[in-house]
Amino acid sequence: MYNILLGVYLLVSLGLIGLVLIQQGKGADMGASFGSGASNTVFGSSGSGNFLTRSTAVLATLFFVISLALGHLSTKSTMGSNEWQDLGKTPVSTQKVTQAASTKAPAATSSKKEKTSPAEQVPE
Repeated sequence: MYNILLGVYLLVSLGLIGLVLIQQGKGADMGASFGSGASNTVFGSSGSGNFLTRSTAVLATLFFVISLALGHLSTKSTMGSNEWQDLGKTPVSTQKVTQAASTKAPAATSSKKEKTSPAEQVPE
């Protein structure tokens, strides 16, 4: 299922890129309105969308829906229900290191440290 959605996602994204590159922007008629010729669509409403704009909207919607589905499937497959229950447990490799460190003799921890205030440490 994941691989099929990934293939469809690739096709939708390539189609979306192609449709966006094919379309002519609203600013393309700007020169005609200031020079020779009159263009009422530059600053006015463009009316209903044509086939390219509608198909771009459909592909963009599919792109976002498939993105959400792929994100949901990828997180669902990597995090199982048992992993949520085992979050408090320490991994085996960490347990071995902790046990090895606790069996070693501590090095001179019984020495007394002199307590000095920060004011005494400042040189005059």
